Amino acid sequence: MSFDLVIRNANLVDGRIGLDIGCAGGRIAAIDVQLGGGFQEIDAAGQLVAPPFVDPHFHMDATLSLGRPRLNASGTLLEGIELWGELKQVQTAAEIVERALRYCDLAVAQGLLAIRSHVDVCGTLTGVEALLEVHERVKDYLDLQLVAFPQDGLFRSAGAESNLLQALDRGVDVVGGIPHFERTMQEGDASVARLCAIAAERGLMVDLHCDETDDPNSRHVETLARETLRHGLQGRVTGSHLTSMHSMDDYYVSKLIPLMAESRLNVVANPLINILIQGRHDTYPKRRGLTRVAELQATGLTVAFGSDCVMDPWYPLGTADMLDVASMAIHVGHLSSMEAMRRCFEAVTTEGARVMGLDGYGVAVGKRADLVLLQAGDPIEAIRTRAVRLAVIKAGRLVAESAPRESRLHLGARPERVTPRLT
Repeated sequence: MSFDLVIRNANLVDGRIGLDIGCAGGRIAAIDVQLGGGFQEIDAAGQLVAPPFVDPHFHMDATLSLGRPRLNASGTLLEGIELWGELKQVQTAAEIVERALRYCDLAVAQGLLAIRSHVDVCGTLTGVEALLEVHERVKDYLDLQLVAFPQDGLFRSAGAESNLLQALDRGVDVVGGIPHFERTMQEGDASVARLCAIAAERGLMVDLHCDETDDPNSRHVETLARETLRHGLQGRVTGSHLTSMHSMDDYYVSKLIPLMAESRLNVVANPLINILIQGRHDTYPKRRGLTRVAELQATGLTVAFGSDCVMDPWYPLGTADMLDVASMAIHVGHLSSMEAMRRCFEAVTTEGARVMGLDGYGVAVGKRADLVLLQAGDPIEAIRTRAVRLAVIKAGRLVAESAPRESRLHLGARPERVTPRLT
């Protein structure tokens, strides 16, 4: 069999080593030892070939806007939302497109080939217009999924529901919301019910910013699980953030998590943002902010990690590096066993793909030939070293490559060169 591309001597995430991966027609055609030749060949040299990174929670309409019109002085979620409202008044669709395309370039260079981006529909549909254009322009090399997101609240913001429906009519993929930002708990629950009803009517997925607060009484995830069951949306609904769960009492959580499992609710935590924004009103001890990742994983729920923000009103840092996200989760969540760290790698790859419903994702025969060659031998080493993306493959075609990381030493009798790999 002839191949368009063969990657030789690759290690795989499942522990298999020394395999060749043959790609043809944009798909993985064979995985075996010593495959025949290909039109193009890449020597993996015993390093890790993984499926591409996935970011199931991002805000592309705000990305790379840091400092415009001002900085977030308090570092809080609420000031970030206020600042975002100011930015919306002055930014143009062309500006959003330009920033978003720059971010997509960075993402591809980092092996991040699938992103779910929330796009604000309150007040104006400028962001929707811009990101639908970006979606069209990047579709050959990046899977961009859009969420109609009423940032200021479905009921709190005049015209939000009308704009949300218009966005869905224009081709936005997912129904979004933010129940904890409505005026009352009751209105928050009502917004969850309405948004799930809209998704059920249209056959769409749901992804709500849910309980992104330190308040243990913010329990809209319970309503989200109930409405998921009521509308038969199991497996199609995601609760993002869920940070109030870090402050809930254990008895209530012992009731909540089984309900979430019954509704097959997907979960997306955002470790970088959660650790920075949550706990801002605490003195000491300060809460960590991350939801109960290990407990949710133990029930079999899909738990993925998102990066949420890069250089915008909420977060002044970021590099589109999902390994950085996984590393933060390990540290914040005490997820340091070998198995837990491997699951953190899955949370920025396969679990995110499940949340987004990506078709043909994975390293197996018949799957899309979307692959990343990393300067690491296994997933844990990749997280530890923030492994260089030596090659990024989309549909069997090389779309990005980077030189290996190596330092040259001048220490006399010591080795001249050193790399991050220690095994």
